[in-house]
Amino acid sequence: MSEGRQMRLGAFMRPASIHTASWRYPGQYADANFNFAHMQQFVQTLERGRFDAFFMADHLALANMPMPALKRSATVTSFDPMTLLPALAVVTSHLGLIATATTTYNDPYHVARKFASLDHISGGRAGWNVVTSANPMEALNFGRTEHVEHDARYRRAREFYDVVTGLWDSWADDAFLRDQESGIYFDPAKLHVLDHKGPHFSVRGPLNIARPIQGWPVIVQAGASDAGRQLAAETAELVFAGASELGAARRLYADIKGRAEKAGRRRDHIKILPGVFVVIGDTLHEAQEKKRRLDGLVHPDSCISTLSVLLGCNVSGFDLGGPLPEIPESNASQSGRQKLVDMAARENMTVRQLAQHVGGSFGVLEMVGTPGMIVDQMQEWFLGEGCDGFNLMFPYLPGGLDEFVDLIVPELQRRGLFRREYEGATLRENLGLPRPANRFFPAADGSRPRSG
Repeated sequence: MSEGRQMRLGAFMRPASIHTASWRYPGQYADANFNFAHMQQFVQTLERGRFDAFFMADHLALANMPMPALKRSATVTSFDPMTLLPALAVVTSHLGLIATATTTYNDPYHVARKFASLDHISGGRAGWNVVTSANPMEALNFGRTEHVEHDARYRRAREFYDVVTGLWDSWADDAFLRDQESGIYFDPAKLHVLDHKGPHFSVRGPLNIARPIQGWPVIVQAGASDAGRQLAAETAELVFAGASELGAARRLYADIKGRAEKAGRRRDHIKILPGVFVVIGDTLHEAQEKKRRLDGLVHPDSCISTLSVLLGCNVSGFDLGGPLPEIPESNASQSGRQKLVDMAARENMTVRQLAQHVGGSFGVLEMVGTPGMIVDQMQEWFLGEGCDGFNLMFPYLPGGLDEFVDLIVPELQRRGLFRREYEGATLRENLGLPRPANRFFPAADGSRPRSG
């Protein structure tokens, strides 16, 4: 039993399934990525399952792959998250709504204003996934000829975060008097002009929207490189991790929480959720057959292109029947590339086998089996300090999502690992995270902003 500690569950959507061939699976909504009625159905099912949050990944360019593979991808069309999530806020009441917004090809003022607006519209359920853009094609859409170098992206991200959170603190919580008799709308003493000047940004402020309901939307981060872990330890409250075996997950968990403590933060104020791809069957054989059928729908062109994207180089010229050669340095995700290089060496995989492994679900942690088997694995990870919960990826929609909510969630609840009802009204309350104090306007009791 969990002895009171509760598992956190997010749903990783793009905005539909991560699996390359999910749109081809029988019964799957082929247009799930770009159909609002389907999106509404998904989030309402997640809320029925008492999920913490719907997470929408986002990209500012088409995937960096050749046309033979790109033409097979459903991700080429997707809603803008800051248009979709406010609409989904209207048809839900408790589910957190988290979206990606890159710090590489955005400006802080835009991001601060959009997420503050989402937090108000949703009643305090917004979350910002801070990313640094791994796709070099995004640079070409924003007036650049080359992608920003990896470490430079993280330096910019750190300052970007400082500016955004500073803008969210532009107004004291009690700044708006709205005194109809006197005609005074706000108290000028409760307004702070940021006037930030740094290496990457010059932003005067203030933000022209009231402080978010949550103080700040929940800060989410997914980087696993050394720079990414440090950024997460200093800034993140929810970390989407990529560990695919328990030993690595425990090391990542201890490392990030240890770094957070060194930064003056509390360990329980940062929640780590590894991504997990779940396939459920009445028997292990049935679940494995579902997975084989799904993976069998992935074309070889897609496998090779997916591996090329993850490694940051074109692997189509490699000897597919031979071992993975030395991979040159690139601006791709360093942690993701190294994970695959290590896996190929550890398991003596050929390039073709590695491509097949990542081709459908990108080589993430997989749990395939009966509901009891899957909950056993989730419990082992959760109670074994490998995670604080999971970021779920469904093999096909709506069926995979329905199966999880109807079969896995009740067993988690029966074991005392997961909530039966939401704890509060905001995403922070449901995650057990504190509301940040305003750095410029200390609380009435004189307390200073939280350190983590």
